[in-house]
Amino acid sequence: MDGMTSLPTSTPHPAAVEIRSWSLDSFRELRGLRAALREIVAGTAGEVSDRMAVVATELATNALRHGRPPTVVRLLRSGDRLIIEVADHDLFAAPELDEGRPLGAGGLGLQLARAFATDVGWYATETTKHVWASFPS
Repeated sequence: MDGMTSLPTSTPHPAAVEIRSWSLDSFRELRGLRAALREIVAGTAGEVSDRMAVVATELATNALRHGRPPTVVRLLRSGDRLIIEVADHDLFAAPELDEGRPLGAGGLGLQLARAFATDVGWYATETTKHVWASFPS
């Protein structure tokens, strides 16, 4: 077995409302994303805001590394859920978890998203691929 697992294909909460979005072209912009995200979700439980920042950074890093720019990160709200959604322009590579990779070997972004978020999935439109993770607010 190769240890690769596909994420479920689904859209996150169709009635979600965008709170904020960021367009990233380089890894240098990740620090600003983390800081802004933590500031916006400061009212949530400390662990949730920290986990959201980690997942947003990991998913954005994956999109910058493997996708085509720009990477768009959106923070959405749907009822009692906050959703991080990261889009890139590589429609040909479905996100896959490498469950056989040892800790410290890199490539753990999707594993962290699954561990920290309530729900994780992905979907594609005609122009973008989206990976998302939801959290309690």
